[in-house]
Amino acid sequence: MKGIIVAAGYGTRFLPVTKTIPKEMIPLITVPSIQFIVDEFVDSGITDIVIITSRRKRSLEDYFDREVELEQVFAREGKNKQLEAIAPSKANIAFVRQRQMMGTGHALLQVKAWVGSDACVVAYPDDLHLGTPPLAAQLVAAYEKTGCSVLASMTDPGDVSRYGVLAIANDGVRVSAIVEKPAPGTEPSHEVSIGRYLYTPEFFDLLEEGWVRHLADAERAGKPAGEYFHIYALNKLMAAGKVAYCPMVGQRLDTGEPAGYLDAVLRYADSQSDLRAVIDRFVANRK
Repeated sequence: MKGIIVAAGYGTRFLPVTKTIPKEMIPLITVPSIQFIVDEFVDSGITDIVIITSRRKRSLEDYFDREVELEQVFAREGKNKQLEAIAPSKANIAFVRQRQMMGTGHALLQVKAWVGSDACVVAYPDDLHLGTPPLAAQLVAAYEKTGCSVLASMTDPGDVSRYGVLAIANDGVRVSAIVEKPAPGTEPSHEVSIGRYLYTPEFFDLLEEGWVRHLADAERAGKPAGEYFHIYALNKLMAAGKVAYCPMVGQRLDTGEPAGYLDAVLRYADSQSDLRAVIDRFVANRK
């Protein structure tokens, strides 16, 4: 099992900071968002990881590299806690650049050869997970049970009109369709898709097939090829009954926009005893 992290986007919702700093490096307190995904993969037994970046994301590569000079300073001064904080990841991390911003489907095609004949978990760093078992491990367990590609989902009993909502097949295991942003009252379920997927190798063959069609359609229309997403391949798999869903156990943190990011910081801080006291003092002083 391999892991893919899609981290090539511009992060425009977080300007001006993302003018020079990748959104995936914006931290929850001291831990960059992308580190949560890498830790989730490693804790799920996934140690071969590729991160899809773009030319503005060099600091991601630097972050996962060794900081030899700092290691030497901390070792000389006996600062073991700091040494542990900057220790290299236990994962084998590679980087592939998406040279043109042409959508997530196009981004995933950049690592098709790297994936080879393995299944893989794809993560989008806007969605972080707290709790056990790790979310990637939950998807792997569902894959081992069904042999299908697997979508992570969460149950939202309220208004789901801003989500991709899963239509569940009659067997209660597979997904027959994803309905994007259904009008209230028309939603096929209250299971909504979140940014974690497990794909079988067949997915990448279908992704490439869809890309060829995408280019041909653009050529026939006499227009530049626009962004290409993964929905073509996913629809093909769903139509063949080869996609299952996995209701998430744990807590999802949505860092995709500033309000969600602030909520994520507070929830993460609340899970740390030393930081929870700061929140309690702030709330007490607001009364």
